[in-house]
Amino acid sequence: MKVAKQTFKFFILVSFLFANAFAMADNSSKDPVVSGNKVDTAEEIREYISHHLKDSHDFHFYTHNESGTHYSFPLPVIVWTSNGLKTFMSSAFHHDDAGQVIVDKGDTKLVKIHSKIYELDQGATSVNFDAEHHATNAHKVLDFSITKSVFGMLLTGLLMLLGFGALARGFKKGKSVPTGFSRVLEPLVIYVRDEIAKPNIGEKKYRKFMGFLLTVFFFIWILNLLGLTPLGFNVTGQIAVTACLAIFTVVIYMFSGTKDFWAHTLWMPGVPVILRPILAVIELVGFVIIKPFSLLIRLFANITAGHFVVMSLIALMITLKASFGPVVSTGMSLLLSLFIMVIELLVAFLQAFIFTMLSSLFIGMAVEEHDDHH
Repeated sequence: MKVAKQTFKFFILVSFLFANAFAMADNSSKDPVVSGNKVDTAEEIREYISHHLKDSHDFHFYTHNESGTHYSFPLPVIVWTSNGLKTFMSSAFHHDDAGQVIVDKGDTKLVKIHSKIYELDQGATSVNFDAEHHATNAHKVLDFSITKSVFGMLLTGLLMLLGFGALARGFKKGKSVPTGFSRVLEPLVIYVRDEIAKPNIGEKKYRKFMGFLLTVFFFIWILNLLGLTPLGFNVTGQIAVTACLAIFTVVIYMFSGTKDFWAHTLWMPGVPVILRPILAVIELVGFVIIKPFSLLIRLFANITAGHFVVMSLIALMITLKASFGPVVSTGMSLLLSLFIMVIELLVAFLQAFIFTMLSSLFIGMAVEEHDDHH
């Protein structure tokens, strides 16, 4: 039974890999540079990878290269224009990303250019571009759409709600041994408590911050795992998402800081008085800027780099086909990609662990009671 489970997991991993490879080899990019053909040149591969790393208003699964038919899952577009709120499905743009398709919503005309939605100026019937392909007669709107990243976060939140709800109900009923998926959650919850929260925050104060630490850990971990599927999620590779998570951490440890913490930060004891204002500025810059920046950039850079490497290795079957033939190039690509995909599974957990560990460390520094005698 154990061997069968391991074989099943390996099969799932290989299936994900083949699905990504199939998408790279046979998909038609929505970027106008590719113009609807197969992704088979270095420039088209770079455009495809760049598009994969960006957010999108729909899930694009496949494009039939002969008929040009797109197979995708549209998402709701919710924008605030000069004429108020406008809502419709992203399929109205017909996979156009160059401003050619105009969506007419009564008194408002909308276009999509490079994955951004613009509103045409009053009286305009088409988009005018300058030499750098910037729209000259359109302006951006406030976009509240349910994009792929938003959908991924909502899905992750739902999974966490269902998983932790089941775990809580089990403990409420007095079950000493959890059942089902709760068996996976319980050891991870205990790990976050015993190996992250308690050592960094302390036995007396860790409980207050366990909800946040567990939420951040599982939120990042599940999103990282979703990013390894062929659905094209790259939520933690969006710097806006990682910046938001880092800001939450900053707000928590800044408002949870003890009087002792602020006294040591703003007027550090044990140093010459003339140096205390300088050290206070340095400490504040560290807590407000440097520490959150290290949180957001580490998660963003590692996840983005992982996606880029996997997609690049899959593309080897295309770039090396002329030199080594389709069989050898495909075999090399799949073996290398499978190896990196296994590493990515570790990185998915590791980045969630590091973000949670550093967050707990910063919180622990803020709530710690300093002892001037030592």
